[in-house]
Amino acid sequence: MKRLSIPLALFAVALFFTGAQTLSAQTKGELKMEWLSHSHFRFTSPNGKVVLTNPHLDAADNKTKLEELTKVDVIVVADGHRDEIGKAPEIAAKTGASIVAPRELAVGYLAKFAKVPEKQLVLAGIGDRFNFDGITVRVVHSIHGSGVPEPTAPYGGNAAGFIITFENGYTVYFTGSTAIHSDMALYASLYKPDMAIIILSGNRDPKDAAHMVRLFMTDNPNLKTVLPHHHRVKPAKGAASPEAMEAEIKKLGLPVTFLNPELGEAYSFTK
Repeated sequence: MKRLSIPLALFAVALFFTGAQTLSAQTKGELKMEWLSHSHFRFTSPNGKVVLTNPHLDAADNKTKLEELTKVDVIVVADGHRDEIGKAPEIAAKTGASIVAPRELAVGYLAKFAKVPEKQLVLAGIGDRFNFDGITVRVVHSIHGSGVPEPTAPYGGNAAGFIITFENGYTVYFTGSTAIHSDMALYASLYKPDMAIIILSGNRDPKDAAHMVRLFMTDNPNLKTVLPHHHRVKPAKGAASPEAMEAEIKKLGLPVTFLNPELGEAYSFTK
């Protein structure tokens, strides 16, 4: 597990690129993060809670099997698209996890068609805040579609992003699939994320991703680490790439560490 000790950003960069610091177990007070492909991340909190984002186990680069996800406490689902829902219903059935999802998606699809028990559904609206044993999940605005799979009604509610604060105070802004928007500066000022995980699907402009970073730094000295999601391990020719995103961030001269995570590698962060 690669350890990024924030705020010692320069030291963290050295550790990441040299691989000098590898941990066999999670250290107390640290947040562990793994990119499992596409927009599917697994966070293990300092107190051992497991949070998943958009568990798309059918993604082309995915190597994680359903049976391997033995402990999950919370799943956040950003919108009604198949790659956002992923295997959330199956994981919830297997582990008892709560699913945080837009209200219309939760009621109209996850409960009615995917048969997720109501007690495991957290009906979310933009601006809502939820607490899970010391982990705070905030639901924020996203400019994106939310159509749900057939045969349900096509509307899955407002698309969302999530700002997740773990027990040690470390805060992650997971953008979901949103386009860039000015509310990002307000969220940065209010909630001061330490990390931003930014949409970078193949047809997105890396310049937009870089300017999202700029907005996330508004009145926010905490932001130290940024990384992409929705990308392929090896992007197709002409598709947006992590390298292009990093180059655009450097053009803006933003003082952040860019992390291009290795699939399945574990990274740890401290406040």
